[in-house]
Amino acid sequence: MFARFYLYLIIATLCWGANAVAGKIAIGHVSPMMLTFWRWTFAFSIAVIIWLPQLRQDWPAIRRHWAVLILLGVIGYTGFNAFLYSAVLYTSATNVAIEQAGIPALIFLGNFLLFRTRVSLAQIAGFAMALVGVALTATHGDLRHLLTLELNHGDALMLLAIVAYAVYTIMLRWRPSMHWKSVMTISVFGAMLSALPLAGWEISSGAAIWPDVEGWAIALWTSIFAALIAQTLFILGVEGIGANRAGLFINLVPVFGTLISLLIGEPLQLFHVIALALALGGIAIAERGRPR
Repeated sequence: MFARFYLYLIIATLCWGANAVAGKIAIGHVSPMMLTFWRWTFAFSIAVIIWLPQLRQDWPAIRRHWAVLILLGVIGYTGFNAFLYSAVLYTSATNVAIEQAGIPALIFLGNFLLFRTRVSLAQIAGFAMALVGVALTATHGDLRHLLTLELNHGDALMLLAIVAYAVYTIMLRWRPSMHWKSVMTISVFGAMLSALPLAGWEISSGAAIWPDVEGWAIALWTSIFAALIAQTLFILGVEGIGANRAGLFINLVPVFGTLISLLIGEPLQLFHVIALALALGGIAIAERGRPR
């Protein structure tokens, strides 16, 4: 009965994993805040063109709830990406990958504190199992590297990033009653508006890199897959099985990102396969043992 929601969430995390690889390719072709701004600008333009009839139909509801919808985009879309892109300037990719796995835990905690949402022992075990898979991916199969990690300013920024996306996921509980196309479009509009001053700051500081041909291609690709498709499927997944259960799928992002990096020449190793098995196994255990 929930198979389609699982598929939505797997495709969403696959797109986000590919987005991490796109971010690596983008270095030297477009700067982080410029990429963020153009990604959401393209996404908003595409959404308006293809979903205009639905927007017209939902316009009365949009006018009543525009502030909530824009806030979702500011926190979950621009907030998360701006903090993440800033974090990688100061901390390692290993730290970022491991810290991003804290999003499901914060979603669990937030839902428990705010709504007393029940969490089973199987869900806790499944989360722990998936987290080990993420750690294996981040440390390239050698968990001893965790003992040598050093925390710095970038890790504090990454903490803000994971808080932002956890808050966004929990806030989806309060999303207005209207078609998901309208929710997505106005949230993306909020992301575009809030990304504009960040791009302006990057330009004024002299750190901006305007997109070249490859940069424009990356911005367009991320706007379609990492923005529109992934965020829409994640919204539908949360709507279908709840924030706690959907949030656990985020542990697949670093695993998929590592596997997709094989396309740019990185070798497949045994820990990649083990990490994916642990992440999927953890999700399966959490699902089978969820509170009824």
